[in-house]
Amino acid sequence: MTAQDSPDPMALRRPILHWYRDHARDLPWRRPDTSAWGVLVSEVMLQQTPVVRVEPRWREWMTRWPTPADLAAAPTADVLRAWDRLGYPRRALRLREAARAIATEHGGIVPADEQVLRALPGIGDYTAAAVASFAYRRRAVVLDTNVRRVLARAVDGQALPPPSPRRAERERAEALLPRDGAASARWNVAVMELGALVCTARSPRCAHCPIARRCAWVAAGRPADTHADRRRSQAWHGTDRQARGRVMAALREQDQLSAAEVADLWPEPGQRDRILAALVTDGLAEAERDSDGVPLAYRLPAGGAS
Repeated sequence: MTAQDSPDPMALRRPILHWYRDHARDLPWRRPDTSAWGVLVSEVMLQQTPVVRVEPRWREWMTRWPTPADLAAAPTADVLRAWDRLGYPRRALRLREAARAIATEHGGIVPADEQVLRALPGIGDYTAAAVASFAYRRRAVVLDTNVRRVLARAVDGQALPPPSPRRAERERAEALLPRDGAASARWNVAVMELGALVCTARSPRCAHCPIARRCAWVAAGRPADTHADRRRSQAWHGTDRQARGRVMAALREQDQLSAAEVADLWPEPGQRDRILAALVTDGLAEAERDSDGVPLAYRLPAGGAS
């Protein structure tokens, strides 16, 4: 993006920040007294999971494990049960791995530097930037799906951004980011909130958007998604994800499942064996086997601090 085609930052910032001042949700991880650890936990939980499901789990999690050291010592089964139905339970174990690294390598303090954050287990570019921005008020480019969508519409005139982030998106977001760390953090969360509440993917509420008159997508007549042929719809019924979720839900509720009980949960043997093997490999389940190596039962791992 060149200086010639860059939007006027203030023309977008002012109305979005004013809108956020009046419409921001009161989410616990946004409050000033929330620790950097609390911010990190929220960002990991919010990956591909709606706020309404995350908030009660986050509150329970922070009450139970208020510091990285607390989670670092937690048994695996307890962590997985507390994760409940947030989805992608491997995230819970990666978060515990990150907690152990924070406790042992950083004195129990969540790092503020993006590069150091990215070195933690399970922490990618987005999460590192979000923690640096929201927990430490550092200037960082925070590009989640909501931010990418708002900027794709407002600046590029596209219905939705490309399936994968591109360098040009980061450069555009960088050009719009305030220089001051605290101001950039507020801008990041304001754009994110606008995408979550107004500039949604399927049913954008353009009549309620503070930048509708400045939006390139609205000005172009709200054209269709040019990347639609590259997006894959994520089926659910009959998939490995559904099978894994069903087995994990049963394991969280019971101390142990026999092989027969697992078969009742998912009768297709080939797929069942595949997902069970994957759960064991991922550290989400343990198998009890007979002398011939045939699984007799499955349980949540009991491992704790190492």
